[in-house]
This record gives sequence, structure tokens and C-alpha cells, in this order.
Amino acid sequence: MTKGLAGGSLTKEQLQFYNEQGYLVLPGLLTEEDLSPAREAMNEKVSMIANELLQAGLIDDMLEDRPFKSRLAELFADLTADDFLKYGRSWRDRLPGYFHLMSNPKILDAVESLIGGEIFANPVYNTRPKIPRVAAGAVPWHQDKSYWPDANSNPVITVWIPLVDANEINGCLHIKPRTHRKKLLQWHQESHSGTGYTALHEEQLGRIETVALPVPTGSAILFNDRCLHMSTPNESDEVRWSVDLRYQPTDQDPMRNHGAGFLARSRIYPERVATLEDWLAERLEHRPQESSAE
Repeated sequence: MTKGLAGGSLTKEQLQFYNEQGYLVLPGLLTEEDLSPAREAMNEKVSMIANELLQAGLIDDMLEDRPFKSRLAELFADLTADDFLKYGRSWRDRLPGYFHLMSNPKILDAVESLIGGEIFANPVYNTRPKIPRVAAGAVPWHQDKSYWPDANSNPVITVWIPLVDANEINGCLHIKPRTHRKKLLQWHQESHSGTGYTALHEEQLGRIETVALPVPTGSAILFNDRCLHMSTPNESDEVRWSVDLRYQPTDQDPMRNHGAGFLARSRIYPERVATLEDWLAERLEHRPQESSAE
């Protein structure tokens, strides 16, 4: 899939590993400055939730002085999992900080090595606040493609990025190497956590070993949407914050039924690359005439 593509930042050895194993870890890809806009967006969302909890009489303190890693966990410490799940198992808010992360050149350079320089940012991106002791924090074994089984997009590259150190205590990613060449497996919706995650049965996992992927803040894990993966519960006292972003070639299904993605990079038509204003208006690419007419 990747051999011979020009451009991109991955080395020959990294490309070979990705092609063989179906995933790749890029330690320290992003700096604190790169992550800051997304973290600010997360803080904005947490403040909104805290205000709603306060107005509902469920808390008496918005904990505005608490650290990023612990504030959301502390807000829900005396509440139920159902109280938390009212806000969803993951968030897909259209806040500027997420656009800046999805458009980060370091991410796009890595993705370009895998699919070329015509890159569409898939609408299925998620902010995942995995809070302690909530069943929804554990994501069962699945293939990402189970969420878009009828789309003809191939490949879709997931870029998973932790905003705090992810480890085996707070619920890091686990993956089954070399499963990216599998077809879409028959999946079901799990019922344990109340989230309706797509899931696979134990007998579908085969005998391939599981690799745990603890990674520090700012690292990135890239994998194909057919690669089997999961994450474990958060047994710490803090929030395991992460985002999963997705990218695909521009000639594939944009999956409008999942929302509005955007043209993140184009070596052929750079003038069409979406701006923040385009993304906020849910335009897939930049059209100067349309923008000026509004």
C-alpha cells in the first residue's frame, strides 16, 4: 500500500514495519505546543459539563482550579456512570482546537507516507475522556471499519494520540499485530457498558498475540481500520485523555452520514484545502466564492 509513495516523513524501516504489522508507534511526534489547542478545547467542554452539573444541583463546586488530568474525574467522583454517559462515551465537538490538531503538519506528513498527498480528514474523530471506574472506559476488541461497514473507503488510517501518558493502569491501547489484512469480521453490539460499542467474540480473535502499547503524551499510534484493537479500563484516579483521528485518500467515500470531514492536504489542489472557517461551516473543502458569499 505504501511502497513507492513520494513525500511524507516516515522512514523506509517505519513503512516496512507498518506494512507488516498493521500499526506503527511514533514516540514524541507532538510537542506540548502542538497539543495545547486540543487540550484547551477539552477544558472548554469540561467547563460546560461542570456548569450543567452545577445548575442541575449534582455538584456544588465546578473545580475550576483542578488539574487537567484529574478535574473531570473529580467532578463525577460522587456521581453515577449513567450521569457521565449522558455526555457520551466520546466527544466530537466542532471546536477550533480539534481542527488545529487534525491539520497538524506532523500528523499529515506521517499519513502522507501511507496514503499519498491527497488527504481527507474523516468525519469520525473522537475525544475520549476515560474516567476511572466507568465501564464505558473499556473499549472491547473491534475493527474500526465495523462503524462504517458499507463505506468503500480503503484505507482509513487511525491516528491515536494520548494527551496524558497512557499505560496499562489507566487503559492504554492493545492491538493484534498483522490483523490489518483481515476482512471485516461479523461484529455485535456489546451490552455491558451501556454504550453499544461494536465488539468481537473471543473465538474471533485467533491466536495472534496481543501487544500492549503504553505511550507517553504526544506520541501517536497509526493503524489500519481493519486492525483488531481494544483498550482496558482505567484503574487510576485520573482521566486518560486521548483523541483518535482518521484520514483517508480523497478519492474515497467521505462518509457524509457520519458528519462533515474536510480536505486536510492536497498536493494537486492546495487552494482547496479547508480552513478553520470551512470546517466550522461543515464545508468539505475551501471554495473562495462560497466563503465570500456568506
